[in-house]
Amino acid sequence: METVEKIFSVIQKAGAPVSVGQIVELSGIDRKEVDKAMKKLKTSGRISSPKNCYWEPAK
Repeated sequence: METVEKIFSVIQKAGAPVSVGQIVELSGIDRKEVDKAMKKLKTSGRISSPKNCYWEPAK
């Protein structure tokens, strides 16, 4: 599974908005890789931020 898909899956399974730090902990993926994947997810509109620095799947 591609890193972006792994990150998206972690965000979906969390059930609540999560921070990048939590995503790193839950996924076990390096912070730099998570940041790159998050940028792709943000630009594609797959995730949104309900509050500062927390992310959830876009509705």
